[in-house]
Amino acid sequence: MTPKELCSRVRVIPVLVVEELAHAVPMARALAGGGLSVLEVTLRSACALDAIRAMREVVPEATVGAGTVLTPADVQACEAAGAQFAVSPGATPALLDAVEEAGLPLLPGAATPTDIMALAARGYDTLKFFPAEAAGGVAMLKALSGPLPGIAFCPTGGISPANAMDYLALPNVLCVGGSWVVPKDAVARGDWSRVAELAHEASLLG
Repeated sequence: MTPKELCSRVRVIPVLVVEELAHAVPMARALAGGGLSVLEVTLRSACALDAIRAMREVVPEATVGAGTVLTPADVQACEAAGAQFAVSPGATPALLDAVEEAGLPLLPGAATPTDIMALAARGYDTLKFFPAEAAGGVAMLKALSGPLPGIAFCPTGGISPANAMDYLALPNVLCVGGSWVVPKDAVARGDWSRVAELAHEASLLG
């Protein structure tokens, strides 16, 4: 599945930091059950790779990718864990070479016209706009749509229920990435019904 196809499946991609492996499967079940079936597990915790592996094995209805993929070594590790796609905050030639060699779909991060043009020249037409709010937000994406009409985005960074619809209304935005659907307090309580409820609400955006 291409990044564009992945981003077209949902309106919100949950950006997940899984701190405890025991949370991985119930979290994935709650999100997928609520209507968010494309999940990004960031490589920001010691158990992230094991969480990806567990989600893939136990929650087949979810498409599970790895986020914060920075290096070729990260690519190898997340591929070995069964990640179905990768997300990066930016892009380097070494990272692009690694994902292309592995055949792993990548949603690469970009924040400037030069970033976007460089990735487009390499064949990437669906990008992570990051950090969205800090990089100009909705106004920046509106400005980019004219000169770069063939590029679609998944804005991530500072996205919340308060501004998600502003992004989703843009013609060059396929979906947004956000962590609000998995509140830390709900995870700490094991309140997966709350996570499922927030996922359902997010699935109806746009």
